Amino acid sequence: MGNRLLDNSWDEYRYFLAVARTGTLSAAAALLGTEHSTVARHIRMLEEELRVPLFHRSNVGYELTEAGQRMLSNAETIESAVVSARSTVVEEQVISGTVRVGAPDGFGTVFLAPRLGALVRKHPGLDIELQATPRLFSLNKREADIVISLSAPEQIRVVSRRLTDYRLYVYGSAEYLRSHAPIETVEDLRTHTVIGYIEDLVFAPHLNYLDVIGPGTEARIRSTGLVAQAHAALGGGGLCILPAFIGSTYPALIPVLPDEVNILGTFHMLIHEDYRKASHVRAVASFIADEVKKSSGLFSDPKPTSRTNLLTGPYG
Repeated sequence: MGNRLLDNSWDEYRYFLAVARTGTLSAAAALLGTEHSTVARHIRMLEEELRVPLFHRSNVGYELTEAGQRMLSNAETIESAVVSARSTVVEEQVISGTVRVGAPDGFGTVFLAPRLGALVRKHPGLDIELQATPRLFSLNKREADIVISLSAPEQIRVVSRRLTDYRLYVYGSAEYLRSHAPIETVEDLRTHTVIGYIEDLVFAPHLNYLDVIGPGTEARIRSTGLVAQAHAALGGGGLCILPAFIGSTYPALIPVLPDEVNILGTFHMLIHEDYRKASHVRAVASFIADEVKKSSGLFSDPKPTSRTNLLTGPYG
C-alpha cells in the first residue's frame, strides 16, 4: 500500500464503504453528497493503489469481490476508530452533524416529526434526516444512525434499549360508528368493514393484527402504512387497529371495546455500537427517549385525559 493511501486512508475508505453499502455509484454519491463521477474516481484510485479489483461491475450495480469482502472488515474498523476519535474531540463542543433516524411510519410521522423542531432549535448545528416509512432498516449497512424498531435487534454489533411498551386498539370515526350497527361485543366487530395492511407488502408479519377481531378476518381497505390506514378510518371507511399514540391524536376517532380488544407492542431504539458514543447521535437518542418518557400516557391510553392533539395542540 503506497504512502498516498496511508495519508488519505479514511477519505478513500469512506467512498469504498458507501459503494459497498449501497451497491451503486449514484446511491453512494447521494449518501456522501457528491457526484457519482467523484465516487468512481476514488474507487478507481483505491483499486489502483491496492492493485486488486474490489468490486464486480455490472449493469445492476457494484458487488464486492473476495478482496473487497476482506477490505470491508478493515474499512469498518477504521470507520469505528474515526467516529470514536471525533466523538472524543468534540465531546465538549457544540453538537453538530447529520443524524439519520429510521422509524415506522406511525411513530416517525405522528409522534416524532412534530417534536423535531425543538431538537434542532436546541442544537442549531444539528440536522435530522427522518425516514418515517414501514420497512426494516439495516444499521450494519448504515441505512440509519438510529432505528426505532418493533423488535429486539437481530443484527450484530447493535446496541439496543427498550424504549416503551404501547397498546393498540380498534378505532372507528364518530361518523362511521353513528351510521353503522352498534358494537357491543367482540363478535359484533366481525360484521363491520375492516382497514388493515396489504399482507404481501407488510414489512413484519406480526403486524397483521386482524385475528384479534376474529380468526380469518380480512381487511377490505388495505395499505402499507398506519398513517394511511388512520386516514381511511377518519374518512369513514371502517374500523382500524391503531397504536394509542396515533388513535388519540385524532379527536374524530373513537376507541371501540378498548377493555376487551387491545394488543401490547414494544418499541426498541437501536444504534450501531460504532456510533453510540458519537455526541450528535447520543444527543438525538437522548431526546427521543426523553420525549417518549414525558408522553408515556399517549402510548397506553386509548384517549388520554389530557386530550392533547399531537399535531394541532389541545382540543376538546
